[in-house]
Amino acid sequence: MATTNRKFAWQNKVINFAQIGGIETSVLDNGLGKGTRIAWVNTGSGLRYKVVIDRGLDIAEAFYNQHSLAWLSHAGVTAPRPDANRGLEWLYSFAGGLLTTCGLTHVGGPETDEFGERGLHGRVSNIGARLESIVQPNLMAAKPEMSITAVVKESRVFGPNLELKRTISSTIGEPAIRIHDVVTNLGNTPTPHMILYHCNYGWPLVDEGTQILWKGKCVSRGLDMDNAIFNSKHNFRKCQKPRNSHRGGGEACGFIDVVADKKGVCTVGLYNQRLSLALVMRYKKKQLPCLANWQHWGPGEYVTALEPGTNPPIGQAKAREQKQLIHIAPGMSRTYDLEMTVLTDKKQIKRFLKSV
Repeated sequence: MATTNRKFAWQNKVINFAQIGGIETSVLDNGLGKGTRIAWVNTGSGLRYKVVIDRGLDIAEAFYNQHSLAWLSHAGVTAPRPDANRGLEWLYSFAGGLLTTCGLTHVGGPETDEFGERGLHGRVSNIGARLESIVQPNLMAAKPEMSITAVVKESRVFGPNLELKRTISSTIGEPAIRIHDVVTNLGNTPTPHMILYHCNYGWPLVDEGTQILWKGKCVSRGLDMDNAIFNSKHNFRKCQKPRNSHRGGGEACGFIDVVADKKGVCTVGLYNQRLSLALVMRYKKKQLPCLANWQHWGPGEYVTALEPGTNPPIGQAKAREQKQLIHIAPGMSRTYDLEMTVLTDKKQIKRFLKSV
């Protein structure tokens, strides 16, 4: 149901908001995710998505009408594993999904130094959230907004003690997701902080010829398999067919310095011309100055990700060496905002393409 042209058209015709959209919570009762709390959000615009409450309030499946937007791993949603912070253990519980949050103290590969041992991409996506509120659309008051808010604590005795308060919101009739995060240091010493939004897109949005869009300079991460994709002779801004070289652990990653607009907002995304479908991501450059583009064209494991973050996924040690590692002082907070919108209107898509 679109409300952009017929605002609040439901008035005096609908008494139960679930007839149009809203948020429905439940618990998975089977498989690797058994016992995991989830919330389905239906925007009534064709966009619907699954929030995984017990996985850092991340987002797994997402659909626009009949089209899937997100890539899912073989396992999909699994029960949280708060102990998965060594080596590559994170990969066992990586669902893919529209959003997997990385951090809150480390983003990148596993590493060990005098500051401790850190596994791939940190702990936060394996920590259950404490729900604070679920706000449903209020049809009687003509308030179409809905939201889910929860708190995730990455905490241990002697620190670090970081709290992520996240609100995910949408509006009836609008195919958009808004994420508002506040990270606070509840400990009594300055704490290293890194965060990255691992947004994973899959078929049919991602297909041969789908454009990967941004404005700015992109460089290879630097490994041989990265250089095979991110080079001047290869169009790395278009999705390609499955590659045998990406079977198993084959992949490529590029680091992008996105050019923000006059308001400091970065606009990036994907456009599938065949489907006349675009997904637009917007965020503030000051909050998230770095963007990574992950490309993994493995047969049957076909995905690209756009990953805004405080740092590229280089790890805490490298960020410290480069003097780019953020520390949050006791009692202080950092705020992040991210928005994803689906476009199907030709004029809106044209404006998006022109902007990037």
